[in-house]
Amino acid sequence: MSDLSAIVKAYDVRGTVPEQWDERAAEALGAAFAQLLRTSGEPAGTVAVAHDMRESSPGLAAAFTAGVRSEGLGVLHLGLGSTDLLYYASGSLDLPGAMFTASHNPAAYNGIKMCRGGARPIGQDTGLTELRDRAQALLDKGETRPLDEPLPPLEHRDLLPAYAAHLRTLVDLTGIRPLKVVIDAGNGMGGHTVPAVLGDAALPALPLEIVPLYFELDGSFPNHEANPLDPANLVDLQAAVREHRADLGLAFDGDADRCFVVDERGEPVSPSAITALVAVRELAKHPGAAIIHNLITSSAVPEIVREHGGEPVRSRVGHSFIKAEMARTNAAFGGEHSAHYYFRDFWFADTGMLAAMHLLAALGEQDGPLSELGRAYERYASSGEINSTVPDQRAKLAEVRAAYPDAETDELDGLTLRFPDGAWVNLRPSNTEPLLRLNVEAPTPERMVALRDEVLGLVRR
Repeated sequence: MSDLSAIVKAYDVRGTVPEQWDERAAEALGAAFAQLLRTSGEPAGTVAVAHDMRESSPGLAAAFTAGVRSEGLGVLHLGLGSTDLLYYASGSLDLPGAMFTASHNPAAYNGIKMCRGGARPIGQDTGLTELRDRAQALLDKGETRPLDEPLPPLEHRDLLPAYAAHLRTLVDLTGIRPLKVVIDAGNGMGGHTVPAVLGDAALPALPLEIVPLYFELDGSFPNHEANPLDPANLVDLQAAVREHRADLGLAFDGDADRCFVVDERGEPVSPSAITALVAVRELAKHPGAAIIHNLITSSAVPEIVREHGGEPVRSRVGHSFIKAEMARTNAAFGGEHSAHYYFRDFWFADTGMLAAMHLLAALGEQDGPLSELGRAYERYASSGEINSTVPDQRAKLAEVRAAYPDAETDELDGLTLRFPDGAWVNLRPSNTEPLLRLNVEAPTPERMVALRDEVLGLVRR
């Protein structure tokens, strides 16, 4: 018997297959999703479903589809797709959707990201807890509700060309200077979407020479995990950029909704710098607009947003919080330290592909290298995220706070300490593990290292 409380997380469903969940659980989740939509007044008779390249994804998606249809709703089955392709379907067709993927997790995992019509997210506080309880009740009974014939419609449709054409309307790359780009798809869905967006012969030709790495769809991830947040998974991309004398490198995660960047030297460009760069471009289209950033992006982001006439809005970490703030403020753009990028022009949803296109446009519209362009957006030294196992997180947060009585503090997400010289520390608990996550930023590398080591000493002693 599946215990769904172990796999239904704050923002999505995620767990190992078949140990933690299987097709029977997926069918119950599909039926519960349809029930949730019907009882919450969602005005749709159809659910869009897509899946990634993992071995378990087609079977789980089919079982979920059967559950949805057992509750009287039709299904638009998109087949293989990236998460942002599913958001495109949900936004452009105003349909609720479900994407089967475990994103950057290892091959044994799978999951579901769900949304309402218009790509509005479903999280713990917006229906996911109720969905879990409904699905668990169905599993405990041992069956989903049988539907009297005829079954609701099941339509198969390929939206990849329409998705690609839509993105190309948002950023024009036809007039940029020629660029050589190494792209590491990590055997994930970037290998499916990148050729359609940047190389489709049916669309206007782009002055891009693409050097592909690991474009073969393979959910066993034979080359490296599709998790570019881990520096070990960028090594091949960095080497290829140097070998091919490329202008830049791009790395997508497993479901291709996040995009990481290295410059012409193979050096990583921080997601905070990409956030600031894209924010400037979006503010040129939407003067004075709000720009969302989570609280552990660099201080450079709100500074640059203000300098370009925008209104920076600080948010908690996590896509459900970012998307809620995007909708509340009608923000033009939002960015996170984890390389999730959100666009008003994309139904407030996240798409790594569109962020990559903005970067290509910005680089191709001027003559300098990316390392030079990026310096305008990199103003501070950052530690990156450092995890520590801490059994009593609350007590440790109190201890760290007491150690800095003169620091300015806030508790929007964990504990943030700000110092007069512009340095800051954020220490926040993991939602799912006994971890504290530390991020430190300071005006100089020396100050950052000293403050990082000092706080880590308190956390780990």
